[in-house]
Formats: sequence, C-alpha cells, structure tokens
Amino acid sequence: MFDAAAFFQALVVLLAMGAVTWVVSIFRRDVSIVDSLWSLMFLAAGVVYLAAAAGMTGRALLMFALLALWSLRLAAYITWRNWGEGEDYRYRAIRQRNDPGFAFKSFYLVFGLQAVIAWIISLPLLAGMLGSTAFGWLDAVAVAVFLVGFFFEAVGDWQLAAFRRDPGNRGGVLDTGLWRYTRHPNYFGNACIWWSFFLFALSAGGWWSVVSPILMTILLLRVSGVALLEKDIANRRPAYRDYIRRTSAFVPWWPKAASPVAAPAEEVKL
Repeated sequence: MFDAAAFFQALVVLLAMGAVTWVVSIFRRDVSIVDSLWSLMFLAAGVVYLAAAAGMTGRALLMFALLALWSLRLAAYITWRNWGEGEDYRYRAIRQRNDPGFAFKSFYLVFGLQAVIAWIISLPLLAGMLGSTAFGWLDAVAVAVFLVGFFFEAVGDWQLAAFRRDPGNRGGVLDTGLWRYTRHPNYFGNACIWWSFFLFALSAGGWWSVVSPILMTILLLRVSGVALLEKDIANRRPAYRDYIRRTSAFVPWWPKAASPVAAPAEEVKL
C-alpha cells in the first residue's frame, strides 16, 4: 500500500533530523556524525509509517522490531568506532573540494542528500507496514534473509573491531572469519537486510518498492561502499591486491589459493 501523506511526512522528519545534526556538525567541524544518523533515519521513517497504519498488523510490528534491531546496533557501532577519530577522510575530501563555505554547503551535499536517499530506500517499510494481506511464506523467507544479513553485518563488524584492537595486526590484512569469504561481509549483510524488507513489502503487495534494495545494492557496490574503499588500494598495497585476487568482493564464496609471496599491507578502515 502506498500512502503519499505518510511518505512525505517521513521526508519532513528525515530532513529535520538532518538539519539538527547539520547544526551540530558546524560546531564540531565534523560531518562524519552523519554516519551515525544514517540508520536512525530509517527507524524514524518506520515510526512515521507505523503510526500511519490503520491497524498494527503482525507484519508491521515484526518489521519494526527487526528495523529497530538493525538500526540501533549499526548506529551504536558506528558511533563507538568513530569516537575521537575526527572527521573521516571521505568527508575531508568533500570539504576540500567545496571550500570556502562548506559548513553551509554540507547541509545539502551531505545531510540533505542522505535524508532524501534514506527516504527513497524506506519505501519497503511503507509498503510492508501499511499492507493488510495475511502473513505468508514470503514473510518467512524475509525473516530468514534478514537473519543472514544481520549475522554477516554484525559479526563482520565485530571481527574487524577485534582485529584492529590487536597491536600485532597493525599493517595486516584481515582475511579470516567471514572476511575469508568476502572482502565486505558487512556490506553484503546490509544488502541482504534491505532485500528482506522488500520481501516483506512484496508479500504485502508492494512490488513497486523494489527500487529500494536495488538502490541500496548499487550504493554499496558502486558508490559509497566497495568501489570507494578500494579505489586505489591495489596500487598502494600489493598484499591487498592479492587479497582482492583471491577473495570475493561482495557475495561470500570460497577463496582462491593465495599467491606464493605477498607483502603485508594495512587493513581497510570501514
């Protein structure tokens, strides 16, 4: 079900969240805080859609519970990971390209843009939470896909954090655990989560919300995820080049045999 009023109410809420966080970023001179806001925007959209539902169906409540679990964990992890680190290099590069006046430009270049993208990606939440069809087999599949995605994202983040805490791993490449089968288990998990929300929406008749997981997958693969992190790392770090050669970029798969000789390289900060 598509409810235009609820959909645009969500946009207003997300833009307001972006505006408040933008003001905070001006005083901190750090727009990286938008990363902690990202998943919370979806939770806020979910609140709007749940409130707009004529009746809180089992599907709506289940979707909201899973959404809250994903959103709060990711926001907490990113906040902990970035605490005291200063502005991320990605945003420093954007700042340099858009100075002078970046403090004001960042509202629409960073915070407003992310609010609009989150709004579009939230479409399955709207369709699923407002749908009135009975809970079916697609919903069960959606739960299974969500659990797979949450496992890869949460465990991948935990393994990377543990790897970085060990001083002996400084300059090394994390290629064990989930990172043995995919170079970006957290991104793969994130994509699975949004495909799961689409499956909920599809079960409710919201086939048109397929734009959401497609857009999220493209962002993770081609824009702000894999492509950005690995833009030039193979030229700078020969050992990571070998890691790229033998390890799937996104979808988990059995690794190829390692090259006979590989120099150590620094791990990628996600």
